Amino acid sequence: MLKTIDLKGIDLASLFGVADAHIKLIEKKYSVTLLARGSSLQIDGDEKNIKMVAGLIHEMNQTLSRRGSLTTGDINKLIQLVNVENNIKPEMPEDVIHYARQGAISARTPGQNKYIEVVRKNDITLSIGPAGTGKTYMAVAFAVAALERHEVGRIILCRPAVEAGENLGFLPGDLKEKVDPYLAPLYDALADMLPQTKLKPWLAKKVIQVIPLAYMRGRTLDNAFLILDEAQNATSMQMKMFLTRLGVNSKTIINGDITQIDLPRKSDSGLIQVYDILRNIDGIGFVELTKSDVVRHRLVKEIIKAYELLDGNQD
Repeated sequence: MLKTIDLKGIDLASLFGVADAHIKLIEKKYSVTLLARGSSLQIDGDEKNIKMVAGLIHEMNQTLSRRGSLTTGDINKLIQLVNVENNIKPEMPEDVIHYARQGAISARTPGQNKYIEVVRKNDITLSIGPAGTGKTYMAVAFAVAALERHEVGRIILCRPAVEAGENLGFLPGDLKEKVDPYLAPLYDALADMLPQTKLKPWLAKKVIQVIPLAYMRGRTLDNAFLILDEAQNATSMQMKMFLTRLGVNSKTIINGDITQIDLPRKSDSGLIQVYDILRNIDGIGFVELTKSDVVRHRLVKEIIKAYELLDGNQD
């Protein structure tokens, strides 16, 4: 089969790489033949592979337009993305959770390595750590990977809406408009990991649900991946309610930062209590991340350190 792609207006030297290195890499990965003719590119090979290569060329063009350059590393990451989107399972290194739109999501610190290890070994993982340590991002990556591998049938992501007292009725708009500001970090992580062509239908069909913690009450969730984010703001009763939603063939990750409790009293936090009472149960794992695991802007570590010194001086 033969397919021709129009590349008019594109910097072909950058797209194809030095000495056509990108072209040769694609030909090797997909067993196709690529032939440039003027401002077009001919793809010759198996129909399925041609479709994937056409998608890859599109992603390469998008990346080139956005960044102004393409490296061999970029091509390899885009190949991983195209393969995942076409349900071709990559050989996944131990420290890689998932291949997303931005490339491989993997551990970047010793603490994150421990996080990955604990999640893989347990059905329930409880993690505490400061802002910027990747707790939410890694949890969502685990959930998306499990969904795409058909290990679970749906993802449930939730957070407490503490500022509104979990009673959102007085706010204007429908449920989605009331709670979306609280759930934005979860939507952001999903958007990084899934193309809109997948994410929108899955949200519409409730294969992926992003909801406030209060709306978990009364549900039993089989064959699901559950995530409770910002768990430091869940009360003891809410934490018990969430943990007992877990059904058959389900898995859950609970993340929180005990230095950012917004409840009236810190002692009300269900995350602090659960760390004390569930430690000896087989199948429940615990991870503690520190400021050394922060992977955001370098100043975030310094900010966390400054606040720790302030808290220490006030004791």
